Amino acid sequence: MNPPLDKDAAQAAAQAAAKKARDGRNIALGLGLVAFVILVFVVTLVRLGGNVAHPH
Repeated sequence: MNPPLDKDAAQAAAQAAAKKARDGRNIALGLGLVAFVILVFVVTLVRLGGNVAHPH
């Protein structure tokens, strides 16, 4: 009777490890997305700021 319990424990440990890995990837992806948005915002401000100094 012990092998099914060991199999269940191993499966639960594998699921926990997979969830931890997914969570880490999700955090990294979210931080990358935030960094990209900030970069686009800063570039936009710089480009628009140049046009304020020299209007057409």
